[in-house]
Amino acid sequence: MPINRRRSTLLAAPLVAAAALASTLVAAPGAGAAAPGAGAAAPAPASSLDWTACAPDVTQDPRLRCAEVAVPLDYDRPRGEQITLTVSRLRSERPESRRGVLLMIPGGPGGSSLDGPVKRGAKLPQSVRDAYDVVGFAPRGLTHSTPVSCELPTASLTPVALRPWPAADGSIERNVAFGRSLADSCARNGDKVLRSISTRTEARDIDRIRQALGERKLSAWGVSYGTYAGAVYAQLFPHRTDRWVLDSSGDPDPKRVGRGWLANYSRGVEDAFPDFAHWAAQPGEFRLAETPEEVRPLFLKLAAQLDREPIPWKNATPAELNGDVLRTTLLDGLYTRDRFPRIAQLMLAAQGKAELPAAAPLPVDVLQSTTAVSAATLCNDVSWPRSLSRYQRDVAADRERYPLTAGMPVNVMTCAFWDAPQQRPVRVTDEGPSNVLMIQNLRDPSTPHAGGLRMRRALGDRARLVTVDAVGHGSYVNTGNACGDRTVTDYLVNGERPAHDTVC
Repeated sequence: MPINRRRSTLLAAPLVAAAALASTLVAAPGAGAAAPGAGAAAPAPASSLDWTACAPDVTQDPRLRCAEVAVPLDYDRPRGEQITLTVSRLRSERPESRRGVLLMIPGGPGGSSLDGPVKRGAKLPQSVRDAYDVVGFAPRGLTHSTPVSCELPTASLTPVALRPWPAADGSIERNVAFGRSLADSCARNGDKVLRSISTRTEARDIDRIRQALGERKLSAWGVSYGTYAGAVYAQLFPHRTDRWVLDSSGDPDPKRVGRGWLANYSRGVEDAFPDFAHWAAQPGEFRLAETPEEVRPLFLKLAAQLDREPIPWKNATPAELNGDVLRTTLLDGLYTRDRFPRIAQLMLAAQGKAELPAAAPLPVDVLQSTTAVSAATLCNDVSWPRSLSRYQRDVAADRERYPLTAGMPVNVMTCAFWDAPQQRPVRVTDEGPSNVLMIQNLRDPSTPHAGGLRMRRALGDRARLVTVDAVGHGSYVNTGNACGDRTVTDYLVNGERPAHDTVC
């Protein structure tokens, strides 16, 4: 029986057919791969979905409408048990200019784009909002779709707890204990939905969304992990892709996948830190040092000091400012310049020069499903090493080379104790239409430029890369780089893609 009400059975497009068509649909080098008749407006197709008001915790904007899409729990049994995904849609603001659907593929893994059409979508140029129905979705396992939970204690749901920071002396013993505990909780409390989660499955879910929308092809804007999910979709369903934008890509190495993304934080934080150091040496409320060169040793000194002597932090979880909280704040704070003051405020508080800010409450219910989906995706996509001594050696070397991240990015985590994945990872290749536009910040703490270059090499002539001279995670309509934004907009609206890789 279906898990939720209001299901409809939709037949999956066979992967064999997708693979067979891939070799016949390669566009000429540099081609924009527009749909036939792209110069004329595309009327909204008939949809099988029942669009209603979105839940109040998604949006208060009445323009955004939501609906449920039925997908198979197990794609090996497409007519078997069904679960649901919730999708959202913001209609084209100028129907006579509409050319199709722009699907927002969320990051994470464990992220949702359900509110994306009205939140991040509000930053899109008017020409893009005119040309597309902007569509978001909550991937399987998340709140608003059929949810999953590992039923973790609240203390395990904080960003600092979920990242495997070694002890101050480099020991990984507590990380081993935490990883085992989380894996055990997911095995005990997670259900068959949790076991079904992977990037391959997400790509197939996306194609069910396409079918439910009545679209022959999709255009997409994938960000962060959404670039990998988008690349996997383009590999499995190349003939269903129109204008495909991958924003802030990681290395798609099928032997490492999420393990490689985590490891790249070491390089990414090093790439991005100089921008923060330069900002923190400017006169003003949050000035930390006289010169940018003094900021890095100050940060390392304060982190070590907080390892030894944490500062109590009222109503926070954990209830103290310790070295790992400061390191986590740095990692998250480098995502955008708007967060730089948060890093500086904690560094000033550690010196007794500022008060600690009020602690924000944890959205426990949302974090339960987000954490479960994130862990399931990372661990179900690919097998992780089991050797604990190997992790300890990697941590020691990484701490020496990249002290800002203290060995965390290569440390042991729950996937080392997870049951073996049931699906093969998807290898991203250069077989398919030449219709991908990548955009990548030069200094990204999470998906460093080096990882983006590996995605570019994997895609070969299918892709063009726009490198943006900016700091932060997420490039299009996010850094204020007019050249990068214009390049992506021109592709989405007019099908004009650079003939060669370019720098903005």
